[in-house]
Amino acid sequence: MLHTIIKENAYQDSVVLMLLTNKLNTIEGVNRVSIMMGTPANKDLFEGSGLRTPELEKASANDMALVVDTDNDEVIDTILAEIDEFLASQGAADEGDTEETARTWDTALKLGKDANVALISVPGTYAALEAEKALDEGLHPFIFSDNVAIEDEVRLKKKAHEKGLLVMGPDCGTGIINGVPMAFTNIVRPGRISIIGASGTGIQEVSTIIDKLGAGVTNAIGTGGRDLSEEVGGITMLDSIVALEKDPDTDVIVVISKPPAKSVRDKVLGLLRTISKPAVTIFLGEKPTFNEKDLYHAYTLEEAAKIAVALLNGEEVKALNETVEKPAVSLKPEQTLIKGYYSGGTLANEAGMLIADGLNLAEGLTHEEGFILNSAGHEIIDLGDDMYTQGKPHPMIDPEKRIEMIKKAGDNPETAIILLDVVLGYGAHDDMATELAPAIKEAKAAAQKDGRELVVLGTVVGTSADPQNFARQKQILEEAGVIVCESNNKAVRTALAILGHTIKDEPKEVKEIANEAAVEVSAPSEATLALLSQKPFVINVGLKSFAEAIEENNGKSVQFDWRPSAGGDVTLQKVLYFLNSYVAK
Repeated sequence: MLHTIIKENAYQDSVVLMLLTNKLNTIEGVNRVSIMMGTPANKDLFEGSGLRTPELEKASANDMALVVDTDNDEVIDTILAEIDEFLASQGAADEGDTEETARTWDTALKLGKDANVALISVPGTYAALEAEKALDEGLHPFIFSDNVAIEDEVRLKKKAHEKGLLVMGPDCGTGIINGVPMAFTNIVRPGRISIIGASGTGIQEVSTIIDKLGAGVTNAIGTGGRDLSEEVGGITMLDSIVALEKDPDTDVIVVISKPPAKSVRDKVLGLLRTISKPAVTIFLGEKPTFNEKDLYHAYTLEEAAKIAVALLNGEEVKALNETVEKPAVSLKPEQTLIKGYYSGGTLANEAGMLIADGLNLAEGLTHEEGFILNSAGHEIIDLGDDMYTQGKPHPMIDPEKRIEMIKKAGDNPETAIILLDVVLGYGAHDDMATELAPAIKEAKAAAQKDGRELVVLGTVVGTSADPQNFARQKQILEEAGVIVCESNNKAVRTALAILGHTIKDEPKEVKEIANEAAVEVSAPSEATLALLSQKPFVINVGLKSFAEAIEENNGKSVQFDWRPSAGGDVTLQKVLYFLNSYVAK
């Protein structure tokens, strides 16, 4: 039976509500429970999950809406008590804040009169309008929010370019601005390598490997995964390259992208061929066969990091030795399949690319239904894909879906290897290894009982300074029976080696390439150069934890406790915005 509870004017951000939902789902007697704000989009999500009720129609965008499926009416009192305790704890946390918070843009701008960045983590339906407001105030928007329409992204980035500002995102999961971590970011030592990435975990993997090699990263500009699409045209990527060329604290530039549109990729390469600083590129899905003078092309994220450090140290860039040690394992003849369940989309892309190469899979990569690779029984899944995160926490926060898939893969008698990533840093789960360990142990034990050996290979993306304790996370996984490799690249190559396959890495000769795709770009603006050269002052529109991380790393922030206006009606919000803009003119 479905029960509906509406808590009026009890706005909480979506991540907090998702975690509360997970907690309530563990209560005995609860079949299912879902909690979301009463926006039209969320009501559609309730309907899609079979939990929409007539009572939900009364909920506004500022009302907390809860639907419980239970056969025991008495459990409702337990649920209500849990919610009240949760809301009280949130209120106590707010009262404990020493800094004044804002509820409107006007207040936020008064408190942060010298701010230069707006970090936006509101629901994607509303994010574009908040970014528009930020641009109007001369702020660089960092849009963590996903599910932003691509036409909004194009409009915002064109507007930002004209104003001499950078739009980082949408769906920008990570960034570093003058040593200050933004959103889901690791604590990386400062240094003279800068990164531009159309990929979140790609930036994290490269920056953490750079840190482990003794170098550092001062700026990592996230562009959002669609920036190098035909529609967007690489606006943020191109503007960022121009700015880093003039940044006195950058000696080496690294460019990372998930598979880009060829025309945009060519524009990026055309620009990189004109700058004075050495650069490294990695376009996932491409296997480069040559380098250029001061422009190096990597195949894997690990290779990109190693080349960047070699360039920084003035060392010769040599062909990397990518051999791995093959663990001693005993598989049955029918155990031939690799299953990879990733919280990082770029890591999943890299894994799929390497497996398709090593196994010579004709189908190659796919991007359907969350799969990166789905061929001949092998599968690599990006659990951060929109299809898995609609109304649910990101897998860097919530292990539920991954645990389910580990168990399913372990029960398959043809599964030989399971690949996993654990991504550390601000915003990620406090102790993901502990959450995953019981499922890993259970899957390995069940396989052993069935007379099979199940291999689990993993990598921990992080640094020794990250809050989750890198060494401890690695230890927990190893105690659960995981073979932890030093990079995602090495984990995948180890998986292939176990199955008797290798990837052929050819030495790259240096070629001179005619620059037929040269692009004309304007000089970097003072606002963008200032962004890269000083600690950011951020108006944090949404998740409070992001502001806390900024403050901990000597940045400044103003917390904007955003609430949807106009009853959550996006069309009405846009009308009011444009009317106000017209009146202001």
